[in-house]
Amino acid sequence: MKATLKKATPNPEHSFNIHKDIGHAIASAWHYHPECELLVIKRTSGTCLIGDHVGSFKKGDVFLFGPNLPHTFRCEQKYLDRADEKVGETIVVLFQNAIWGEAFLSLPEMSPIVKLLHSSKLGLRLRGATKKKVAKIAEEMLLDSPSRKLINLLSALEEIANSKEYEFISSSGFNPEVNRVDHSRINAIFEFTFTNYHRKVVLEDVAGLINMGKHSFCRYFKSKTKKTYIQFLMEVRIGHACRLLVEEEYNMAEIGYACGYNNISHFYHQFKALTKKNPLDYRQSYLKTEALKVAI
Repeated sequence: MKATLKKATPNPEHSFNIHKDIGHAIASAWHYHPECELLVIKRTSGTCLIGDHVGSFKKGDVFLFGPNLPHTFRCEQKYLDRADEKVGETIVVLFQNAIWGEAFLSLPEMSPIVKLLHSSKLGLRLRGATKKKVAKIAEEMLLDSPSRKLINLLSALEEIANSKEYEFISSSGFNPEVNRVDHSRINAIFEFTFTNYHRKVVLEDVAGLINMGKHSFCRYFKSKTKKTYIQFLMEVRIGHACRLLVEEEYNMAEIGYACGYNNISHFYHQFKALTKKNPLDYRQSYLKTEALKVAI
């Protein structure tokens, strides 16, 4: 499987695309597109792969992607198959970088937004109050008139640019143009890993997917992703563990086993190496945060 160029459906009445995805429509293949993307996760969770970043995502997350940044969101199956009010749901806004025209973007008042769009080439995850404000604006945009949609898109970008409540997702060394040259090989590896992370993964088997020897594969993967395959596999496994810790009531041994760890000590060691917390502390920290939100 290779990263595909995804084209937004043109509409003569609109200069950009905004829509709601529900159920199986929220599942995305590894893809890229020339438009910037504002993505609001209304109701789903899973593992995301954005540029060279692997991590988890959950309900309430909001992302901003620059043009041609490869990404995929692997949602939990339970959000895809439902036929009730708890079915998975996202809001997607796709717009061209120069949607307002070169003259408008050259105005001094637009400087913060121009800088924001440039920063978004690595992908941004919104935080704090800004995340909630932008999600609300996106929700309103679904019902807005065409002109109000455009105004509110600008408002959402202004909120992000002025607050700076966001974090970069991909590493500064990530270059989508370089990585896309070999996307067929890399994505065969991604697909295999997402499908088999809960089992024992043998390097020789992964290398065989792209007809390479073990050592050549290790050098190749690191040159393309800026990380070792073992690190990538660990990130996928721990990302899944984080979701199980906050969404399910499994004990630590069950979670470790479900994520491909037969040795509980090894699971604890890798979990703490990646998150700086042990699994139990991670769960308790999450529960305390959620309790505070309810209290507020």
